[in-house]
Amino acid sequence: METQFRLLAAIGCAALTGALFTQQAAAREGMFTPEQIPGIAGGLRATGLNLDPATLADLTAFPMGAVISLGGCTASFVSPQGLVVTNHHCARGSVQFNSTSENNYLENGFLAASMGEELPAVPGSRVYVTLQVDDVTEQVTGGLDPALAPRERFTKIEQRRKALIRDCESEPGYRCQAASFFGGLQYKLIKRLEIRDVRIVYSPADAIGKYGGDIDNWRWPRHTGDFAFYRAYVGPDGQPADYSGDNVPYTPPHFLEVSAAGLEDGDFVMAMGYPGSTSRYARLASVRHTFDWQYPVFVELLADWIATIEAAAPEGSEARIRYESRLAGLNNVLKNLKGQIDGARRNGLVQRRAEREAELSGWIAADPHRMMLGQAIAELDALSEERAEEAKRSFWYGNVLRPQLLGAAQRLYRLAHERGKPDAERESGYQERDMAMFRQRMSVIDRRFDPAVDKAEWILFLKGYLAQSAEMRIEALDEAMGLSPELSDEELSRKLDEYYEGTTLNSLDTRLALMEATPEEFESDSDPFIRLAVALHETQMAREEEAKVRSGRANLLNPQYMRAIINWQQARGHAAYPDANSTLRVTYGTVMGGSPADGLLYEPFTRLQGILQKDTGEEPFNSPESQLDLIRAGDYGDYFLESIGSVPVNFLSDLDSTGGNSGSATLDADGKLVGLLFDGTLESVNSDWDFDPSITRTIHVDTRYMLWVMEKVDGAKALIDEMTIAR
Repeated sequence: METQFRLLAAIGCAALTGALFTQQAAAREGMFTPEQIPGIAGGLRATGLNLDPATLADLTAFPMGAVISLGGCTASFVSPQGLVVTNHHCARGSVQFNSTSENNYLENGFLAASMGEELPAVPGSRVYVTLQVDDVTEQVTGGLDPALAPRERFTKIEQRRKALIRDCESEPGYRCQAASFFGGLQYKLIKRLEIRDVRIVYSPADAIGKYGGDIDNWRWPRHTGDFAFYRAYVGPDGQPADYSGDNVPYTPPHFLEVSAAGLEDGDFVMAMGYPGSTSRYARLASVRHTFDWQYPVFVELLADWIATIEAAAPEGSEARIRYESRLAGLNNVLKNLKGQIDGARRNGLVQRRAEREAELSGWIAADPHRMMLGQAIAELDALSEERAEEAKRSFWYGNVLRPQLLGAAQRLYRLAHERGKPDAERESGYQERDMAMFRQRMSVIDRRFDPAVDKAEWILFLKGYLAQSAEMRIEALDEAMGLSPELSDEELSRKLDEYYEGTTLNSLDTRLALMEATPEEFESDSDPFIRLAVALHETQMAREEEAKVRSGRANLLNPQYMRAIINWQQARGHAAYPDANSTLRVTYGTVMGGSPADGLLYEPFTRLQGILQKDTGEEPFNSPESQLDLIRAGDYGDYFLESIGSVPVNFLSDLDSTGGNSGSATLDADGKLVGLLFDGTLESVNSDWDFDPSITRTIHVDTRYMLWVMEKVDGAKALIDEMTIAR
């Protein structure tokens, strides 16, 4: 193993950089990091980019300087007054947070008449502006002895990452991350401005922003106005600050012009965003576990979970408003996973991955100098099998821990333990840098919790857990709650009533006060959720220790596997790019329809007339009557596209995207905003594991439809005037 590690070190990051920049002509696959742009400049120009590709590698230049992260979605500045555009579904949680049954902004939409009427986004909302990215691989992994025990390796890497982050955040107002690329073969320190005062400016009603709902989700044709606007605020001194009436709009270094001229079929498009996660380099053991066990089991649970919430929170109730965001998320995941399972079967994903690994093994075996990499990969496969087995053992136990007040109790008790350590030694998520977000997460519970719904969910998870064999259950949980498979539904329900009736954790003041409590104070507390958290703590810590040991092993093996992948790809003339990890990426291609199956044709654009054809007057096809009247009257304003005879609503491209790309700025060849990426087709969802350019299509909302709705339907003329519109 030591020889393997030294071989890896000898190859070095210089060879890595060269491998990454291999040109991949006319390929659409790839979520490229900004520093990779020079290596794909030829492909960008050939596809139609008019801008100098080098500008896309500069995070402080236009247009990259206008693209921001919301910490789960992507967004962009579109005015010099901090106006931010993103997807409706990315801002919907903030709309839900501000909604009540008497004032339901989800149903009615929200438009602030002035800046003074803009509403605070859900607590914890952030705008992150990426300012600087530095390669810190040597600082993180340089000089580590390959003979280190896995747990010690994990600890040293984490300590080094924390130290880099601490130094990066020495000035207030910044949030930094030491992100891993290529399975830990490369690390980058990313410095971001953290804007903490975020306000909702405009969100169309669900009947526009969520038109088609879960029926149309992941489907084409789409007619969804998936857009909304935030505004970023800072203190009077221009520095990030908590919410205050004295704060002023942030002045971004760059903002995007919004195109009213738009696109035609075949035009160049590119998207900048923060894609969440892909698994294109996952080993076969992981693929088999995911598609043979994890996804099918989770799909079954998701269907029951959704039905449970819908039964416990009837339509129109206050509880339903509180759980709307969760329901939307669960339905989205359910449909996605079903599509991934179907796609894996249809495309032979498991067999394709097995064939790829056989080809890689053959390439390694062809050169004696590569044989040591083969040994590391064999050990990695064994680790993948271990992780799959542990995931099966953890599945139901992990779900039992989902109740919101139990989760709060566990986090608070963990915080009490972590506060006794020096800050640098605390677990990530419990350091001083995390406390503002910690408080806000405690606060948001008040608007997203209903005890009857939470209890119904818990019963569902507990019944699934109790149906497992004894070796798949956790002794500490069974003892603490008095659980056994013989419990009747009535007995289980009465047992849980004791938790909800006896707790004070449903009070925000209680939760915030407990952030200062000692472990001893928790251990003497009579709150039933706290007692359960205390009883499970040792088990949780033991499981976490096991996970860290596995991570330490992976920290040594994954980089060697990825080195083999990169060199093998280079030998075949392909560019390697890292799996998505929520860092800034660029993907490019063209406006393009498709044919995902025999006899099935996807046009590249949808039209306003399609809304009329779909509309039933009932959710989710219940477009506002004022909008329907405008379409019937042919009132297209300045947004008519002659080639389709209407205003374009949504369009397709062949861009490479995944979750987290939601809200990504879709730009034309000159860098103007022509759309927002918001979804993919159902046939495309397998691209998280295996990209297929023949069927992968991404869905965008067209800026011409956004502007048409703003002008004609919702009267958001002031926002149009605030933006720079390219007509």
